[in-house]
Amino acid sequence: MKRRIIHINEEKCNGCGACAAACHENAIVMENGKAHLAREDYCDGLGDCLPACPTGAITFEEREAAAYDEAAVLAAKQRAAAQASPAHQGGCPGSRLQTFAPRPAAEIPAAARPSCLSQWPVQIKLAPVNAPWFDGANLLIAADCTAYAYGDFHEQFIRGRVTLIGCPKLDEGDYTEKLTAILKNNEIKSLTIVRMEVPCCGKIETAAKNALKASGRFIPWQVVTISTDGRILDR
Repeated sequence: MKRRIIHINEEKCNGCGACAAACHENAIVMENGKAHLAREDYCDGLGDCLPACPTGAITFEEREAAAYDEAAVLAAKQRAAAQASPAHQGGCPGSRLQTFAPRPAAEIPAAARPSCLSQWPVQIKLAPVNAPWFDGANLLIAADCTAYAYGDFHEQFIRGRVTLIGCPKLDEGDYTEKLTAILKNNEIKSLTIVRMEVPCCGKIETAAKNALKASGRFIPWQVVTISTDGRILDR
């Protein structure tokens, strides 16, 4: 099929690896000091790698290419997560019982930090499609559990952003239509998606990315994955 896909100019590539790090689909790999499109079917054509490239070595082109295979991308991510977290193998990682050691009280500042939340409501299902705080906003779409798992969530993710949250496993229906309307009808400057490492949380990432495609807008975006013990796994 003929579709939009990235093209990497190896002569311009300086081997910094920024594009590979920015590619959430793992379609780009570094070989012999140069970036290469390893899997055409992993490239979704959204081009998050373009602004990451400091030399302008990456462009779009229309050509015959394998269709984007979202199922293969998700399967590859799940295999990688399973290999990185052996304790999560067997059963549903999203509902597996786990216990973590909290930080010692001495390491926590005595003064309580103020909330960085700038608007209400925050639930995707309750948020209006049009609101004055959407225009010119840096939008955060986050899975519910991320704010509980990552200790500095307000400072690192909510500050300076309009926040929408949801749980794709517990909420009924899909977020894609609502998020598409928000992205299409407002001047969103950037999109940050924060999800947990558990597979069921991939639905909020998929809904946001599908909404971005359907909106027809080119908006810089990134996905951040939080581990169940509160670490940032990729960015």
